[in-house]
Amino acid sequence: MKLKDKIAIVTGAASGMGKAIALDFAAEGAKVAVSDLNLEGAQAVVELIKSSGGEAFAIKTNVADDSDINALFMETMTQYGRLDILVNNAGIMDGMEPVGELADERWDKLFAVNTTAVMKSMRKAVNIFLEQGQGVIVNNISAGGLMGARAGAAYTASKHAVVGLTRNTAFMYAGKNIRCNGIAPGAVITNIASTMTNMSEFGASRQALGLPINPRAGQPEEIAKLAVFLASDDASFINGQVVTADGGWTAY
Repeated sequence: MKLKDKIAIVTGAASGMGKAIALDFAAEGAKVAVSDLNLEGAQAVVELIKSSGGEAFAIKTNVADDSDINALFMETMTQYGRLDILVNNAGIMDGMEPVGELADERWDKLFAVNTTAVMKSMRKAVNIFLEQGQGVIVNNISAGGLMGARAGAAYTASKHAVVGLTRNTAFMYAGKNIRCNGIAPGAVITNIASTMTNMSEFGASRQALGLPINPRAGQPEEIAKLAVFLASDDASFINGQVVTADGGWTAY
């Protein structure tokens, strides 16, 4: 029970990696706020947690909406009285557009969800952690936050920004018993492809060049195990790191 009695928020937790993280957190003893735009999916995850003897609640959250973010943190504090762990998992993909094809609307939407929402959630969490004297943040970033050949310009830039935000936050609050780390998954089998619209033929062809060296696609559960580790006291000396989990894809 690595997370016994811990209180955790997991965004984008109705499916994919977020769902796996929420389930594993609960299995390790955490009480989980299962946050997602898809409330029905979030409720299904809560039922799975409760059926296994865990504790959780579902809440509908559009992470790009300030009032929804405020409600998420307020409800978590109302139900559980504190917050120990924040997992920023919610994210969307672009259409593989290079900068020459990039529309302002795409850029603004990607940054609203993938970057600005992460900052605002971290800001909320850090101020709670400072009052409590402790806390952990885990940002699910992407290999696209480390490399230039894993997505389009908007997604790549939005995730690179979160890498910097993660490291800066870790440094700033290192003396306050607050840790902040990231995970950089490679190809993982989730439904994020459903957010990819109006694909760029040129961009997709360029990105496809790296696919033959990908050893395999990962499973959400493999990323969840890493999230549990980073959120737990087992990782007490790990701070400001972005851990790549991609089966060796970026080792080539």
